Amino acid sequence: MSCAERPPAKAPEAAALEERLLPPPARSGDVDGGGGRRKKGEWEKTYLDVLGVCCSAEVALVERLLSPIPGVRKVTVVVPSRTVIVEHDPAAASHSHIVKALNRAGLEASVRAYGGSGGVLAGGRWPSPYVVASGALLLASFLAPLLPPLRWLALASACAGAPPVLLRATASATRLALDINILMLLAAAGAAALGDYAEAGAIVFLFTAAEWLETLACARASNGMLSLMSVIPPTVVLAETGEVVAVRDVQVGAVVSVKAGEVVPVDGVVVDGRSEVDESSLTGESFPVPKQPPAEVWAGTINLDGYIAVRTTALAENSTVAKMERLVEAAQNSRSKTQRLIDTCAKYYTPVVVVLAASVALVPLLLGAQDMKRWYRLALVLLVSACPCALVLSTPVATFCALLRAARIGVLIKGGDILETLGEIRVAAFDKTGTITKGEFSIDEFHVVGDKVEMSQLLYWVSSIESKSSHPMAAALVEYAQSKSIQPKPENVTEFHVIPGEGIYGEINGRHVYIGNKRIMARSSSYTVPEMSDQQKGASIGYVICDGDLVGSFSLSDDCRTGAADAIQELRSMGIKSVMLTGDSRSAAMRAQEQLGGAMEELHCELLPADKVALVGDLKLASGATLMVGDGMNDAAALAAADVGIAMGLRGSAAAMETSHATLMSSDVLRVPAAVALGRRARRTIAANVAASVAAKAAAVVLAVAWRPVLWAAVIADVGTCLLVVLHSMTLLRDPAGRGNKEEVCRATARSLAMRAQLAGASDGAAFNAEVSGDRTKGCHCCQKPNRPVEQEHSVVIDIPLALSSAEHREIKITTATAKGGAGGCCSSAGKACGASTVTSDAPKKCCASKEDSRGARVKAPCCNKEGGERDSRKEGAQGCRDAKCCSGGK
Repeated sequence: MSCAERPPAKAPEAAALEERLLPPPARSGDVDGGGGRRKKGEWEKTYLDVLGVCCSAEVALVERLLSPIPGVRKVTVVVPSRTVIVEHDPAAASHSHIVKALNRAGLEASVRAYGGSGGVLAGGRWPSPYVVASGALLLASFLAPLLPPLRWLALASACAGAPPVLLRATASATRLALDINILMLLAAAGAAALGDYAEAGAIVFLFTAAEWLETLACARASNGMLSLMSVIPPTVVLAETGEVVAVRDVQVGAVVSVKAGEVVPVDGVVVDGRSEVDESSLTGESFPVPKQPPAEVWAGTINLDGYIAVRTTALAENSTVAKMERLVEAAQNSRSKTQRLIDTCAKYYTPVVVVLAASVALVPLLLGAQDMKRWYRLALVLLVSACPCALVLSTPVATFCALLRAARIGVLIKGGDILETLGEIRVAAFDKTGTITKGEFSIDEFHVVGDKVEMSQLLYWVSSIESKSSHPMAAALVEYAQSKSIQPKPENVTEFHVIPGEGIYGEINGRHVYIGNKRIMARSSSYTVPEMSDQQKGASIGYVICDGDLVGSFSLSDDCRTGAADAIQELRSMGIKSVMLTGDSRSAAMRAQEQLGGAMEELHCELLPADKVALVGDLKLASGATLMVGDGMNDAAALAAADVGIAMGLRGSAAAMETSHATLMSSDVLRVPAAVALGRRARRTIAANVAASVAAKAAAVVLAVAWRPVLWAAVIADVGTCLLVVLHSMTLLRDPAGRGNKEEVCRATARSLAMRAQLAGASDGAAFNAEVSGDRTKGCHCCQKPNRPVEQEHSVVIDIPLALSSAEHREIKITTATAKGGAGGCCSSAGKACGASTVTSDAPKKCCASKEDSRGARVKAPCCNKEGGERDSRKEGAQGCRDAKCCSGGK
């Protein structure tokens, strides 16, 4: 086949790669909370909500509290969601033992129940009695001018709110750790010692109240996303017996029943029934997807309106949604380069400021300075400013919210570093088959070459061997053979190999058969390349070689995905250049470029996997940060080589998912520019958070030095900025300006109607076209109709390796102008873009020829004169003509 192959989805090597991508917790008892089933002798993973974790200073405290407990193997703290994940042996370290160890330090820990999405964090929790009592007493103390003895209520306010702070401060002090709790207690004690009872009470109340508000903000940010497994039902019904069993007891191959309105409990394939399924929990696309045998379904999706029986293909702990949860968890635990830099600075910041505060208090005293009370107050202000909580939180909270937003739209990003790099992207490279195009091939022509084999025998060989391949072309060839009443027999194939970038090899009935593109002919010692009438139509050309002789040839065609042109246009509007890297033929690449409305700026054709890697390296050197999007095994190396590699997840190869930096959970390429835009928003949010944190600290210190040290203002600058950072980071959870609502509904409706028509056996899709056509004038993504004529002119560089060598390339620079109505898109029933331009490239000797293309548009190819100039005017481009600069051969 003319495009590179990828191994079968069920191959052992693919399964191993997938397991390395998202390994299940080692020896885990698979308990997401405290109430799951235990397996004797195995480790258990327990999730705890810990309200006392407000910044990274508490991370070390939690680790020091839990790590010495016998039976605890690993402790992970996710600060933004205030979650502690403990891997432990439940026989040696029970849940109650772990919770008591944390609560003795005043960290307010509780075990999250299985299926919960945040425990106490998820609800609208009232403030603790300490906060209420402190606030009420402080408010009453404001009446002291009327009744002087009420001033003592301010001191009582400090004492009422201090117990939880005191517990955490004591736990930190006993472990020689300096954190915000110790600093706040010192500041409150200092204010009380100076007789400023109102300020002492204000310090404690503002600190505890801000912590409570920050907890609510974090809960809102992570609500519904802390546990992706929360949607999975705990029990299922076996279809064959009607028995109700625990979802974790369901084995691979069992058939479970899923009624209307129920959640699909495990990954599997439909074996009975028909329905529509909402897959928005995985893909972020909220439209119903029709399902009937043998369609795939995934755990966590919702069966909407029918009954289906599902044969399981994975255990509950290895389902797609479980792997998603582990991937999001790992991404949240990873630290970005910005966060690592800030944490390094913060490690030295606190001791330096504490020493400075001590100097401010002691040096004037030793020098006999006057007004020592002012110097003491200034030292207390510096002490309060010594905790960099807001600065430390500025990056992880923004990263946490951005990763959650990405997961909601169906993009799983593997860490903060990847998120930040997404915001730096300058060029995007796309694979063609299965990425830009649908990967749903149809056979245009199938010929027997010579008279050495009959058509039926040839189709039998091809279909039997292709049955072992998972490439989209293989499915088309098998279906074509079956339509000719030829049944494949893959069990008769004694040897099978995938040859990346070339095709496949198989032995059947003692014959050595190669199927692939032109490259595989050299490997099979066959050098006869026949002329095919369909090459000019942009088809992918494949060849069949048996025992060194060319015995067959075929052509296949594929159409672009709906929204692919829009995605590339969005990237261009963001200043990002788009490039196509494909192992397919030049004609197939040009056909895709035509359907995209000429959106790609560079086309690189007939590439081996090594060629893609080299070109990605060249793009990184020439343009900067490079994004690569692909789905097949041939793209794995290029995905790893790019600054950010995005794999098409649910239906892509395991190799691509393993090596990529992010996974696209749906086939909607418009998620790519959305991910880039999210990366840019995250970078801006982090920069604003850091600036606000530093500015607030500096303002508090400057105010204290220049005017009067005010302790409550310093507390607000500290804990208030923490709250501001959290709230500002939460803006990443929103879709900016409500973008995509109407357009998403239009695209979703169009796609759903297309699927329904396909399942109903509609041959011409007339009903679908009728439904969509009414929305074409309403600004829908699927097929836009511009309000005014659009003229677009740009250059396309096509690189094709000559003589099957990756070292030599030929460039054909094509300048295209899109005529009126050229909005671009891939949704027309004929498989062409709405107003897509036609691109022609004639040989130099035909440069001055003028002719009409297949649609009657006049094509004029200007000559390259001796001076390299063009003879014809471009004015005709806006009137239906399209100019093509046909200087080939590098001239």
